[in-house]
Amino acid sequence: MADDPDGAASDTSDRDEAGAASSPHDLARQAMERARASARLRGAYRTSPTAGRRQREEKRRSSRPFAPGRDPAAMSEAVDALLRRMGWTEQIEISGVMSRWREVVGDQIADHCEPLSFEEGVLTVKASSTAWATQLGIMSGQIRHRINEEFGREIVRELKVSGPTARSWTRGQRTVRGRGPRDTYG
Repeated sequence: MADDPDGAASDTSDRDEAGAASSPHDLARQAMERARASARLRGAYRTSPTAGRRQREEKRRSSRPFAPGRDPAAMSEAVDALLRRMGWTEQIEISGVMSRWREVVGDQIADHCEPLSFEEGVLTVKASSTAWATQLGIMSGQIRHRINEEFGREIVRELKVSGPTARSWTRGQRTVRGRGPRDTYG
């Protein structure tokens, strides 16, 4: 079969279609494209090689002792610029509020609920009982307003409240219709 050029060609075309025999260069190119796409989603940007050379040249020309732009920058400014460039500002703000949850929402609410996650504007909290889950559902507008007030802009668009997890009574071959257990776990 190795002597038959048609047979060898069909074997390689089958492997290429399946993607199993991709060359290392193709795999590297695909990985680089995925990395670039994820960087674009984070908000990172890339300058062209000529722009980078121009910036380095300007830096070298302005490296005289008393030239403008030679003053040291504050560390907070450098960290803020990095966070903005990488697209991490919102997540850092969210984790700051999550760590100060008791200060933001108050002691009484913090005693009965805890934040679980924040994804795409939806903050999920877990209540200690179903009664508190109902109460937090009623107060969700006020809680969202208080959290967004802490940020200075609207980041939390929806507050999702989950109650405590109770045992399931529907397992097994036989079940009884009727009211079943009530709120006895919270």
